[in-house]
Amino acid sequence: MSDQVQLTGINVLLTRPQLQSASLVKAITGRGGRVCEVPLIEIESVSDSAACEAIKSRILALDQYDAAIFISTNAARIGLQWIDAWWPQVPAGLTAYAVGPGTARALQVLDWPVLCSDKGVTSEHLLALSGLQDIDGQRIALFRGVGGRELIAETLRSRGATVDYLELYHRRTPDYGSDMLLNMIRQEHINAIVVTSAQILDVLLHFLKNDPSAITSTPVVVPSERIRQYALDTGLVRVINAGGADDATVLEALASIASPLR
Repeated sequence: MSDQVQLTGINVLLTRPQLQSASLVKAITGRGGRVCEVPLIEIESVSDSAACEAIKSRILALDQYDAAIFISTNAARIGLQWIDAWWPQVPAGLTAYAVGPGTARALQVLDWPVLCSDKGVTSEHLLALSGLQDIDGQRIALFRGVGGRELIAETLRSRGATVDYLELYHRRTPDYGSDMLLNMIRQEHINAIVVTSAQILDVLLHFLKNDPSAITSTPVVVPSERIRQYALDTGLVRVINAGGADDATVLEALASIASPLR
């Protein structure tokens, strides 16, 4: 979208993990919008010795894999730290796959092929890539957080691949007071919310359980149709599928909200 599109009148609540919204905050404020950052998920690298040894053993065996899949920017960021610690360079023949363009950009700091769907940002879009169809007998390393959807691994295994998890981080819920978020939404006149995962949406609604109607009609920007439908099922009314979680797609969605305000 054009850099001239203004977001005057938009008061945005950003809920991404800390340190992941700096460029988006700058873009929103540069277009005249206001931002309140309240991270609803904290990312914490795994630290217990057994988990770290399991990750290390698979990192050391990267040359035995055909592909590495990274499901998020956090998986890419932390995974690259592990790779950098144990490999002077990425093993030859290893291809990286990313869920979403932001994750793909994070992986491009290394000299290896990085493949990402240009159709969307979901696991389903990733699984539709041609390189992940005929994979019988291949071995795939899946970089992710602890827990989460099993769709990617289950689908690749059904296609004949061996899939090993490298679970790099935990997602924690911040310890905010029960009414902190509700009061902030009211005091700051929040009229747009950006939510980048179903888990973040669950946390948002948890903190608003004393008055869930506070955001029932507030526009909520989400990255995919799956999360849009999930949000509608919770009772939210105005849910916008941005078609991604990168800055450009979020800004375009916010611009659609701002237009009637102008």
